[in-house]
Amino acid sequence: MGPAAVGDASKSARWWHLADRLGATASFLCAVHCALLPFVLTVLPLLGLGFLAGHRFERGFVMFAATLALFALVGGYRRHHRPLPLLLAVPGLALLLLGVTWASAYPIAVHSVMVTCGGLLVASAHFVNLYIDRRHGLAVAHVHGPQCAH
Repeated sequence: MGPAAVGDASKSARWWHLADRLGATASFLCAVHCALLPFVLTVLPLLGLGFLAGHRFERGFVMFAATLALFALVGGYRRHHRPLPLLLAVPGLALLLLGVTWASAYPIAVHSVMVTCGGLLVASAHFVNLYIDRRHGLAVAHVHGPQCAH
């Protein structure tokens, strides 16, 4: 494999790892948001953050997290061929999507439990994906070269 191919592979791996980290962060923040929402629902408008409690914001955030998860986790599967991240993500995504659509008509506790569990499952899928990449040597290796300060 020539230097250009190594550089391309390294850039691709960096992008996938960034996507997994961003996806894990977004999914975890989604879970925290949904878990805390019943407790801070009355305070958010006083802080000028009432939009965080709206269904429109929540649906948009879930769609962003779901799209990112699908791209990152399918890309991870193509690299390492381990199904566990996808097996965690599928029920997580189902809970998220059901939580922001079907469960929004039910008491907030039902909605919150569904989307919190879904967000935690999707975040776990991203963390497992990163772990598998590292364990199987698919993580981006630090290469010492003329541009390196170490």
